[in-house]
Parts: sequence; structure tokens; C-alpha cells
Amino acid sequence: MGYRTDLALERAGAKARKGTVNGMQVSRMQENGVHYITVEAPQITGTIDGDGKLRALLTQELEALLPKEGEVLVAGLGNPQVTPDALGPLCADRILATRHVRGKVAAEIGLGGLRSVSVAKPGVLGTTGVETAEMLHALIAELHPAAVVAVDAMAAGRLHRLGKTVQISDGGISPGAGVGNNRPSLCENTLGVPVIGLGVPTVVDAATLCSDLCAQEVEGASRMMVTPREIDTLVVRAAHLLALSLNCALNPSLEPEVYEQLVDC
Repeated sequence: MGYRTDLALERAGAKARKGTVNGMQVSRMQENGVHYITVEAPQITGTIDGDGKLRALLTQELEALLPKEGEVLVAGLGNPQVTPDALGPLCADRILATRHVRGKVAAEIGLGGLRSVSVAKPGVLGTTGVETAEMLHALIAELHPAAVVAVDAMAAGRLHRLGKTVQISDGGISPGAGVGNNRPSLCENTLGVPVIGLGVPTVVDAATLCSDLCAQEVEGASRMMVTPREIDTLVVRAAHLLALSLNCALNPSLEPEVYEQLVDC
């Protein structure tokens, strides 16, 4: 049986190079010219990366994909009113926007020389009436960023990766694909600038649950998605982790502790 998933590592025929970094499994693969990095770590709900090793690893991977110069637009995708889908907007809330901090003012508050970063929470078609791709296309035409980072909740195909996996890719993201609600893809071909996709799986196909626990198919299961009981904690902490990793990758001159103070004030 095939399962709905946003994780490239789980797709049929996927072949990846696997290694271990600081006790975490890192898989790298290329599919149709797109590079995917998948990091499997302990349950994100257990701690917000107390030793900083996961954050440092994600920062390193993101730095390698980001353009060296130019403004970056961070887009937090998803519906903030639906907990399993709120990862993107919650992450966007913790991104340090610097585009408006310029010149003398920036120098006076110690933020001179930082990369320009702008943040958007485009919402979902059902509440805005506007496709995410349409909204981002308009913003890109106005802001002219060097790249877009799209952060979104994902669907996993296997239970053991739920809330324990981070996927990064240089090929953008397809909102809703993992849950069968395909929206226009967000990638360089559609938006005209490089798009980095970043996400954590928060739901799993109910058919997977039935197969893993009962070793059999259950009628109607393929039409449902399952999320953990502690999804509130998982989403908040995953958003915190991704935002801190991304902030440090965008402007590495500031320490993680400084970002925490700036976004919480």
C-alpha cells in the first residue's frame, strides 16, 4: 500500500546517503534535480533542543542552501487556527524581520550590517480567497528577494517519523500535497526565485496507523489523518526550533540567545 507523505525519503524507490551527526541520522538524496536533507532526531516535544546540537545542525544545512547575499523572504505557510497546520505561522512569528531596520537606526541598536529579512503569513485559500502562490508572487514582485524560505507542516508516511523529523530542500514546497489537498507548487519555476522548503511532519495517514498497529487495511482510513495527543506542544516547540535555526542561518553574527531576547521582547 502507498501512503500519502511529504517526505522525499519515504517515496517509493527513494535512495539516500545516510550518516550520523551528533547522534542524529542525516539522510541526503537527490530527486529530479532537487536536493533533500532529512534529519531524524529525538521527539521534539521532549525538549527544545537543550544542548543546541540539533539547532546547530539545522543552521549549518540552511546556511549551505541560502544565497550568500540579498534579502530573504520567510513565508510561514498554513492555517494558524488548525493546530497541526499552525507550524508555519508560529515559526514566522519568531523570525527576526530586519528589512525595516536600516541606516543610522540599525547602527545605533547594534543591528547594522544584518541581512535584510522580511516575513509573511499568507494564510490559506479557504480563509483568504487567495492562493499562497499568488500572494507570494505579488510580494516577490515588490520586494525582489534573493530567495524565499517556505516553512510548513508536513505529513509523514510512517508513525516513527512523526514529530521527529525535519526536512529541508532546495526545490521549494507543495502545500497540502501530503494530505491530498494539492495547491500550486512554490518553487523557482513558479515564483521566479530560489525557494527553500523547511518543515516537520505533524500528521500521518490513518491508513498507516492501521497498518502499523493492526497489520491490515481498514475501510475509510485512507480519508483520515492522525495527529499526536501532544500536538500543541509539538507544534510550538518545532516552530521555536525551526525559527531559531533559520534566524541563525540568515544572520550568523548574532548569538542564539540574542535572537531569543529580540523575538520575545
